Amino acid sequence: MKKLCKLFLCLAGFVILNLSANAQAVFNADTVKAGTFDNGKMWTFDFPPVDYWEKTYGFKPSQQWLDNVRLSALRFASWCSASFVSPNGLVMTNHHCSRDVATKVQKAAENFTENGFIAAKLTDERQVDDLFVDQLIKMEDITTRVQQAMDQGQTDPEQAQRREGEFAAIKKEYANKEGWKGLEIQTVTFYNGGRYSLYGFKRYKDVRLVLMPELQLGYYGGDNDNFTYPRYCLDFTFWRVYDDNGQPLKTANFFKFNPNGVKEGEPTFVVGNPGRTSRQWTVADLEYSRDISIPGQLLGFRNNSAALKKYNETAKSDSILNEIFGLENTIKARAGALEAVQDPYIIARRRAFENQFKSAASAKFGSDKLAVWSNIEATRAEFRKVAPAAIALQFASEGLQLAQNLILLGDAQRFGIQPPMMDRLKKAVMEAQKPVSNALEQDLLRADITEILTIMGAEDPVVKQQLAGRTADQWAADIASNSKLYDPVFRADLIQKGGNIGQTNDPAIQLVAGFMPSFLAANQKLPQLNAALTAQRSRLARMMYDIYGTTIPPDATFSLRISDGLVKGYDYNGTKAPAMTNFYGLYELNNSFGQNSEWKLPARWLAAKQTPEFLKTPLNFVSTNDIIGGNSGSPMINKNGEAIGLIFDGNIESLSGDYIYLPEFNRTVSVHAGGIMAALKHVYKAKRIAAELEGK
Repeated sequence: MKKLCKLFLCLAGFVILNLSANAQAVFNADTVKAGTFDNGKMWTFDFPPVDYWEKTYGFKPSQQWLDNVRLSALRFASWCSASFVSPNGLVMTNHHCSRDVATKVQKAAENFTENGFIAAKLTDERQVDDLFVDQLIKMEDITTRVQQAMDQGQTDPEQAQRREGEFAAIKKEYANKEGWKGLEIQTVTFYNGGRYSLYGFKRYKDVRLVLMPELQLGYYGGDNDNFTYPRYCLDFTFWRVYDDNGQPLKTANFFKFNPNGVKEGEPTFVVGNPGRTSRQWTVADLEYSRDISIPGQLLGFRNNSAALKKYNETAKSDSILNEIFGLENTIKARAGALEAVQDPYIIARRRAFENQFKSAASAKFGSDKLAVWSNIEATRAEFRKVAPAAIALQFASEGLQLAQNLILLGDAQRFGIQPPMMDRLKKAVMEAQKPVSNALEQDLLRADITEILTIMGAEDPVVKQQLAGRTADQWAADIASNSKLYDPVFRADLIQKGGNIGQTNDPAIQLVAGFMPSFLAANQKLPQLNAALTAQRSRLARMMYDIYGTTIPPDATFSLRISDGLVKGYDYNGTKAPAMTNFYGLYELNNSFGQNSEWKLPARWLAAKQTPEFLKTPLNFVSTNDIIGGNSGSPMINKNGEAIGLIFDGNIESLSGDYIYLPEFNRTVSVHAGGIMAALKHVYKAKRIAAELEGK
């Protein structure tokens, strides 16, 4: 309790906090218990919890149901989820998953941001180069083989190396195996090494844009409403997969669209690819995230976003705007994660599970096995020594990136740079473009130097020596005005002359050169520490799996999962959030805030016939399903395997979900299938798509 008493009033072992979503008003940290589902509900298709579903919902899906659901779900490129929603290859995902790639097929006279896109007929659907979706076709357990290979290693790094070698051997073997030929093959790690699977994906590369709403509807309310509820957002897009003959793909596996399938209290299932959770981390891991990694990440994200916002006030670039949206989304998500690991109640619940796990491990395997926790704690202590330099010296400005790469090129032998890396560095230096804006570059330089000061500390001896008493503003102005690194001829001349480029009389090079030993020492040490941590977690995970089996789902790994929940409102901000919102609310926000706000509406939405039938149509809804980043675009389905919604966000209370799942507070926010259908019919007049979704 010693650390907590610095921040909160502590009395007789009790912690008194302000009421928040995840914290309790008064609790005794020593008596907090772990919740049944603190580790979440992101179940794999390798071992779905059908008995638990039967006991909880009176629903035990057949293998046929599970296979159809798995084959109807998709991974959308390398960042989102999606699903088939018609027998003709129609694919549904989020607007925010699509807008970056969709604008690649925007023609000169078009503006998808302002007006959206609707393909009136099949031939109007537009292919996006390099876009793909993946369908999980094959799964096979490879746990025994991988663990046996790892057990032959004597040290943690050796075990990690043997694991990677076995992964490569398995993928090579299966690439020519019957039933696996032609598939994208991926090794998947569950339980941090407690189990391993081999997945085979059918990759579809002809993906064409069908319909995308305007940005104002796809991102209604902007960052103000991001991670909030009640919500009024049409965050959806339709695409279509085409076969090798250029025809719409015929698929027997798809989610039938049900605009009337959402009922409060009904069980729901999210099928998608959650990106990453850290719920099986130790308390030492969480404390490291709290103190080192998340604060460093947030500082960089916030500085970069501020610089881009300032630049885009005059640039008005859609690509920069999308980059800002992404940064702001990440900032909000990581800030929520930081709040979670700073919350004494959440840490108390994670510690309660850790203690429960330790007791079970000691009873089953002997007390000597508990050393793995202290080993992880010791490894994290080593991380604390070297990570700040690695975090602080990752530069956003073009000038400092170029200086870093040139210094490495000029003294490759001392820095241990091998020929393949030399070629990549040289290519990066020679192909670097002049900054698009001198003002933006100066802001990014200022941000980079501020991060060095903040993360490494003004009292760090290297920081003192290199900054020499000059402020971030002074250094940024000097480099922006006087560095020659922005001149490709100067860079080429430096490379040709060779030698110790770190001694070049250039302000950017002078600044970076003194930090290079710290940067390289950190980057040489971190792979060793990560290898040790991977092996330690693997041992921990094997024990967890041996004790708990599949009653605890593995952490998210951007692999296909199915999460169960209920459509359910919740208490928030002193009032209640309804299970569903409708179009009345969308127009009310527009009326309240006006057309010069984040809740402005495009002309066709203002002109749409606002009948009571249309206005009362459900638009968004919430449920207790367990999701995280990567789940965006996942279909929300019912027990009949029908698409009843499309998830696009979580509430603000769900941002602790990286580390713990709290069903009393966490909510998944989805677009209602009825809201999508109403928009297609009443506003977009997209009869062709509406009819296809209705099976006509």
